[in-house]
Amino acid sequence: MEEKTWVRMVTAQTPTNIAVIKYWGKRDETLILPVNDSISVTLDPAHLCTTTTVAVSPSFDQDRMWLNGKEISLSGGRYQNCLREIRARACDVQDEEKGIKIAKKDWEKLHVHVASYNNFPTAAGLASSAAGFACLVFALAKLMNAKEDNSELSAIARQGSGSACRSLFGGFVKWNMGKAEDGSDSLAVQLVDEKHWDELVIIIAVVSSRQKETSSTTGMRDSVETSLLLEHRAKEVVPKRTKQMEEAIKNRDFGSFAQLACADSNQFHAVCLDTCPPIFYMNDTSHRIISCVEKWNHSEETPQVAYTFDAGPNAVLIAHNRKAATQLLQRLLFCFPPNSDADLDSYVIGDKSILKDAGIEDMKDVEALSPPPEIKNAERSKGEVSYFICTKPGRGPVLLADESQALLHPETGLPK
Repeated sequence: MEEKTWVRMVTAQTPTNIAVIKYWGKRDETLILPVNDSISVTLDPAHLCTTTTVAVSPSFDQDRMWLNGKEISLSGGRYQNCLREIRARACDVQDEEKGIKIAKKDWEKLHVHVASYNNFPTAAGLASSAAGFACLVFALAKLMNAKEDNSELSAIARQGSGSACRSLFGGFVKWNMGKAEDGSDSLAVQLVDEKHWDELVIIIAVVSSRQKETSSTTGMRDSVETSLLLEHRAKEVVPKRTKQMEEAIKNRDFGSFAQLACADSNQFHAVCLDTCPPIFYMNDTSHRIISCVEKWNHSEETPQVAYTFDAGPNAVLIAHNRKAATQLLQRLLFCFPPNSDADLDSYVIGDKSILKDAGIEDMKDVEALSPPPEIKNAERSKGEVSYFICTKPGRGPVLLADESQALLHPETGLPK
């Protein structure tokens, strides 16, 4: 290793994911091994992602991390697990262009700087820790020239945050719970890529971007200890449901997909209520959104929209196709219009072309929407939704070659 001061940097971007068959409950707290398999859809990173820059330099005297501009401690067990596991797999690095040589044995002595940024609220039930740990592990693996593939890396990301293992792939992803005690077979595999079912459109209703009252970690622990329903779910329900969901995805069978996703979301929240003390992640607005979707689905010959809620009140609505997404957005904007002083541009974000398809250009168009025919005496609940994000299934992690997108300064390795 050359002794002159240099900084080697890698920047990666990783999507978040939303489970359609839920992960809730660990059989091993330290290794983060789940009590059941889970399946998720990866969201388009253009709208929801984590960007992480990792840097190494002989001039760094300790490992440091900045999240959304604020320095945070790296001493937590989950960060340490990820750093230790990747360091153990580091290989020789030779960067001809910058004249940097790092031998495999040097990695133990070198410190890293990490800067991470989420383009969506942290810890608000939008799986920011999933994208965050997946991005950290993916970027460190590239920095240290680790030879593992994404499935093997997913088993390391899992030790940071369980659902992070599913963010190492695009499209639909399955986290196999595994059987081994050391967790070596508890990893993610891609079921299909994002092009397989590309007519799906996803609309997220951000009901609250506040941090949740009961963290997922605490909630899961309480559920495992006290919920009989969780035991039944893990043993009897999920194994069958996972097989059916895999089939529905493979065959692009939206009717089955919607029925399974909604049922699984509702059962997960039933487990939360069956926990002692009970956990309430959804609120009245969440329930109103479910009611709105259920009434519409029942009025059509086949379901048009699936809903799923993670550990928070935000609704993830998966529409069958673009036409259904347009009709869904019209219904949502009728039932949940923004406050009078709101700006439509910041109320519907992400892929705004769906607004155009829905014939909505300004607030006047929102006010003029007619009530959905299937809802009798439909009321409008102003200001109950903070904003909507229009997105779609997306790709897995990528490296960003453009240095201007790095979050650390190329000479100092400190935040820009």
